Amino acid sequence: MLPLSFGPVRFWPQAVIPAVFAAVFGPWVGGLGAGLGIFLNDVILNGNPLLSLMAGVTSNFIGFWLVGYISRRKIQWRSSIIGYGIVTGFLMAIAYAYTETIYVALVAVSYLIFLCLALLFRKFFSKKWQSFQVGAVTGLLVGSAIIGLMVPVYFQYFAATTTAVTLGGGLAYFIWTFTTEIGFMLILGPPIIAVIYLAFPAFRPKEQQREPQ
Repeated sequence: MLPLSFGPVRFWPQAVIPAVFAAVFGPWVGGLGAGLGIFLNDVILNGNPLLSLMAGVTSNFIGFWLVGYISRRKIQWRSSIIGYGIVTGFLMAIAYAYTETIYVALVAVSYLIFLCLALLFRKFFSKKWQSFQVGAVTGLLVGSAIIGLMVPVYFQYFAATTTAVTLGGGLAYFIWTFTTEIGFMLILGPPIIAVIYLAFPAFRPKEQQREPQ
């Protein structure tokens, strides 16, 4: 059974919420909302504003800004599937070399979820979801990389009990964050957004307002 946190990085399926806001209302709403939300959460629950500013706020703002930005671009399925496949192979290799076997499996599963949904959306649903899927993957990859870098730096230089920065530790934070959140964003994001657009058609981006739901 997977733990509910890895060090200070929690299991966070709620990542789908700022992803939806970013896709519906744009990158600035998604990025600022996610950054402010994680900061308040970290201060109230953990009492650690410095770690939040270093890792949580920066990763959430940049990551979900990218989700919102890319969600409104036109993306080709083939290039996204190949590109994410290459990234997956690289992540599996470094996970095998520097972390535990469970992280290799998590990386593989995250790509399989993306691949299955990409093929499903391409065949049965509007092509507009491909942009959200690619935006979710790209934004979360960048956000997770920031966490993987900044959390070890915090514990080496700013924590009461210092811990040496290691490549394996940083990669473990990165892979844990990405693989435990991406599935929720990919699976739950599109149907939630579709319901919002159905209830409030004016929220749909102008370039999508003539497309079928």
